[in-house]
Amino acid sequence: MRIASLFSILLLLLLAVGGCGVATTRPKMEMSVAAAAFRAARVAKAQTLASGYYRKAEFYYLKAKSSYRRKYFNKAKQYAKLAIKFSEKAEFIAVKKATLDDL
Repeated sequence: MRIASLFSILLLLLLAVGGCGVATTRPKMEMSVAAAAFRAARVAKAQTLASGYYRKAEFYYLKAKSSYRRKYFNKAKQYAKLAIKFSEKAEFIAVKKATLDDL
């Protein structure tokens, strides 16, 4: 009797822990957009023209990739959104500076 109740508690605990991984979805779209935005900032030479935003974008992009690999999908999604935000800012400033230098 005692072994059966211990087994059922262990089984419920295992199901509860196993079910947590299914509750969140992989942020594939956010990671993909973050990678594209970061590449676009690099192509716009944001590392020299908007270095502050570019460094922040790189930091959050690498954190997103690391969190994704470790299966912390909620954190990866948050970091990917921040990487997108800073990549777009860096790209915009880099393009703006490059355009003003050409005038």
